[in-house]
Amino acid sequence: MTAGGALEVGSLPESRVPDPREAPGIRWGILGPGFIANEFAMAVGAGTASTVVAVGSRSEDRARSFAEKHGVARSYGSYEELVADDGVDAVYVASPHSEHHDHALLAIEAGKPVLVEKAFTRNATEARAVIRAATSRGLLVAEAMWARYLPHYDVIRQVVEDGLLGDLVLVRADHSQKLHPHGPERLAAPELAGGALLDLGVYPVSFADHLLGPPTSVAARGSLSDRGVDATVGMVLAYASGAVAALTSSMLTRTPCTAEIVGTEARLDVGGPFYSPASVRLLTLEGTVLAELPAGLPAPIRGFSYQAAEFARCLASGSRESAYMAHAATLRVMSTMDEVRAQVGVRYPGE
Repeated sequence: MTAGGALEVGSLPESRVPDPREAPGIRWGILGPGFIANEFAMAVGAGTASTVVAVGSRSEDRARSFAEKHGVARSYGSYEELVADDGVDAVYVASPHSEHHDHALLAIEAGKPVLVEKAFTRNATEARAVIRAATSRGLLVAEAMWARYLPHYDVIRQVVEDGLLGDLVLVRADHSQKLHPHGPERLAAPELAGGALLDLGVYPVSFADHLLGPPTSVAARGSLSDRGVDATVGMVLAYASGAVAALTSSMLTRTPCTAEIVGTEARLDVGGPFYSPASVRLLTLEGTVLAELPAGLPAPIRGFSYQAAEFARCLASGSRESAYMAHAATLRVMSTMDEVRAQVGVRYPGE
């Protein structure tokens, strides 16, 4: 800003996120060789000094196939064998949401630090149990909400903290993908904690939490699938500061998946998908572009490389949680989604 308070054309702050290639190397074991585990394995190999040394599945054939694809030394036909491997420094839990609680505890009971794929668990009660178990054993546990570890999220946070937008008024974010009814079966299954919210809506909820913290009120409406999971959800979150977040998610259609942060003095537009290494533009309220961060990452780094590297740094330093996705943030997000599901009418078997 100028001395008179007017915004000037300039540049956005530099990201403070370290290069993932400079983090210490650790030996990963992957629990659950599905799609997201493939992404994680490629990111570890391409953008960090770490290696995936073992993979475990209920299917020995699936584990062996995954190991052959990614050059992983050891494959196991059970999760128990994986977590018992003395050559594994940390376990990445990539099973369905319904299994995160039990599989994280399995690794913790074996003395292994754990990175748990988002959504961290089915609900806040399960999340607290996992965090409590890790804390009691003195082990590192973190949520693999990969967006929170990316450089452009740090740039966004600096813009907000530096007051370039003025007081925050509105946060808008959407994540919708056409994944139902002709998509992954787990998304349709209540017993696997399916639905749009835990798989897609968690991104807008976590984005709002990153900027605004805990909401003082939550209002949600949505539509359910024929099997009783949420297909489309709209959420309005209010905050003590007076700001409001308008968040949407659906697994019935595809949207640009953009985000917007509006203050009293300026706004930020985050390109789609906002949760990936996206472009960030600082604009006046009238729409004049003042500064822009282009989308993308330096090759060969991949998006998941950052969370893997941060976990390795925390493990090397003796930290029990990451500042990028602190335990308190995970619990806030899970509690918000619990309230959304209660209002929409989704309850998973066994809850």
